[in-house]
Amino acid sequence: MKLAGKVALVTGASGDIGGAIARRLGAAGAHVIVTYVGQAEFAATTAADIEASGGTAVTMQLDQRDPAAIEACMAAVTADPGRLDILVNNAGWNIGIPFPDLESLTPDLWDRVLETNLRAPFLLARAGAAMLKADGGGHIVNISSAGGITPGGSSIAYSSSKAGLNHLTRCLAVAMAPEVAVNCIAPGLVEGTRMAKRLPEPVAEAAREQAVLGRVGQLEDIAEQAYTYVTSTSVTGQVAVIDGGMPAVMR
Repeated sequence: MKLAGKVALVTGASGDIGGAIARRLGAAGAHVIVTYVGQAEFAATTAADIEASGGTAVTMQLDQRDPAAIEACMAAVTADPGRLDILVNNAGWNIGIPFPDLESLTPDLWDRVLETNLRAPFLLARAGAAMLKADGGGHIVNISSAGGITPGGSSIAYSSSKAGLNHLTRCLAVAMAPEVAVNCIAPGLVEGTRMAKRLPEPVAEAAREQAVLGRVGQLEDIAEQAYTYVTSTSVTGQVAVIDGGMPAVMR
């Protein structure tokens, strides 16, 4: 197995996309640290699925809006298992607010979205940098959104946070080279996920209609792209869109 002996921390792996990525990395031999905020039962299910398939996994509570919690998380990983080869910044938060409804997007909501979706991935990368750079180097995979490329999605705050995450990917790719490769996946609508259910229905329907393949993003494709990134040796600073082929995002 290509990732045997590697340790992967997947934030928000209690969710649909994070869980799919965690399972794929676990199937490839990685020891997976499954983080969650409040849904311990979903995190436990992800870990149990990995172990049922012959892998190893543990769960860890992490509120990534709290910088102290991020530092404590990385200190715990440093203590046991003592290494970190892969960081998947998947955890995110959104809220459905139509773009024209500026009044509903309050400063508190803006801060919650940006702190979760943009500040936290930077702080996690910073806190884990020493481990990621050790033992031949590692990988970071950020999970963004097609809404970070074109102005769309659940809210202006969400779209802006993901645009920032796309560029943070490029900046970290420069900052952490040559030891760490940093790449990004930008899913569009992924049918059936909890995150997708928070989208305003007109936004979701527009994505379905525009996807030239006749289907929107698929969990297995996202997980496979994450695996491809973390097993590559010459790819960094890239954003791969997985959305069924929406022309507005083809750039």
